[in-house]
Amino acid sequence: MLQTMLPLLANTIPQGVFFVLGIIIAAIIILAVILTFVPLGLWISALAAGVKIGIFDLIGMRLRRVVPNRIVNPLIKSTKAGISVSVDKLEAHHLAGGNVDRVVNALIASQRANIPLEFERAAAIDLAGRDVFQAVQMSVNPKVLDTPKVSAMALDGIEVIVKARVTVRANIDRLVGGAGEETILARVGEGIVTTVGSSKSHKDVLENPDNISQTVLNKSLHAGTAFEILSIDIADIDVGRNIGAQLQTDQAEADKRVSQARAEERRAMAVAAEQENKASIQEMRAKVVEAEAEVPKAMASALREGKLGVMDYYNMRNVMADTQMRDSISRMGGSDSPETDGK
Repeated sequence: MLQTMLPLLANTIPQGVFFVLGIIIAAIIILAVILTFVPLGLWISALAAGVKIGIFDLIGMRLRRVVPNRIVNPLIKSTKAGISVSVDKLEAHHLAGGNVDRVVNALIASQRANIPLEFERAAAIDLAGRDVFQAVQMSVNPKVLDTPKVSAMALDGIEVIVKARVTVRANIDRLVGGAGEETILARVGEGIVTTVGSSKSHKDVLENPDNISQTVLNKSLHAGTAFEILSIDIADIDVGRNIGAQLQTDQAEADKRVSQARAEERRAMAVAAEQENKASIQEMRAKVVEAEAEVPKAMASALREGKLGVMDYYNMRNVMADTQMRDSISRMGGSDSPETDGK
């Protein structure tokens, strides 16, 4: 039955109605596509906020692959704050990789704090990788940096451990190209080491710790940095090791080892000389034995040649025996003398 009624309904509805319905559907589709591509709601919000921006400018942002919200919302914020910034500058900063919203917030904060800051400088600071909004906040509210424990030695050899707090304020004019917080802490630590090292005694450092902060402040450690040092306060100071005594002990131990090494060298040389002397003595004894061995040969030769008589030989033997007897008696008397003295 439904199949039979559809042709009847189609015949009863005029053909112009279908044409109008097609046009309406096509218009709705086209309008949906346009509303998707063109941020009409954002344009209306900008007009309501008093921001002069054309619809074609928003379409151009779409074509340049720029999210209109990231440009229009900061523009509305700056206009409400009374800061005049052009759309082209905001879009150029966004295309360069900057954070438009952060730059606008920094401009508003600097205006409220009466800090002179131009858009170009704020954009340059942002592109340099620094948080320009945080820098403006630090200019208004200084930041406190805690140094690590710095170990230094006074002239008397006592170690002094110092911990300081450095109050710094951001210098907007030197944010581009200026050194960061690490440089400030390193310079303050160097100043502490220099000041403590030039003190005659660790007691002077303990009695007047403000001398450290005053001396370090006078050195203008913030030169070339993005900050300005307002004050340096000594938070903690302790006495450490007696480094001077320890160094002297180590030096004495080293000298002792050197002396021992030199003594061992001299002992080895003395032992070597003794062994050489013993060898020389043995060599001389060998020569004596060799010379004594030649005496009987010479005597035998003298007897054969008639240069020495038999009686002369016996007389010499008697003299030698007499000498040997006297030598034996003298030795016996020498060994008995201590016992006689003892009695």
